[in-house]
Amino acid sequence: MALVKWTPFRDLMTIQDQINRLFDDSLSSRVEEKGLRAIAWQPLVDVYEDGQQIVIKAELPEVEEKDIQVDLENNTLTLKGERKLEKEEKRDNYHRVERFYGSFQRSFDLPGTVDQAGIKATYDKGVLKVTMPKREEVKPKKVAIEVK
Repeated sequence: MALVKWTPFRDLMTIQDQINRLFDDSLSSRVEEKGLRAIAWQPLVDVYEDGQQIVIKAELPEVEEKDIQVDLENNTLTLKGERKLEKEEKRDNYHRVERFYGSFQRSFDLPGTVDQAGIKATYDKGVLKVTMPKREEVKPKKVAIEVK
């Protein structure tokens, strides 16, 4: 019988790799597009508010403005679009592909405090900024205190 050196972390790394592949396969919808894998992706967003408005900023690098759509329906704001693969390259030329391409969609339920008629969207340097003003009756107000 041959002696084999036991390395406990080797088995742990194998299990971790299998779990990562399981999550990648189940949570991402993968399709073949132009010889490269395109993975459904969602842009990263920041959502913040102040006394006057709520703001959503979405990172959309290399997405053309014409490929972005902002919809408002039933108190839900939806950002849709597509990042297209610019050049068709053979798969053999790539050493690693980590950037996401393809269609995306993000939806946000809006609170009743938003003045939907005043929503505006701007796109600059790969960042989509959607500003949603609050209705006048919900904006913070200062109350003067009388001293007697």
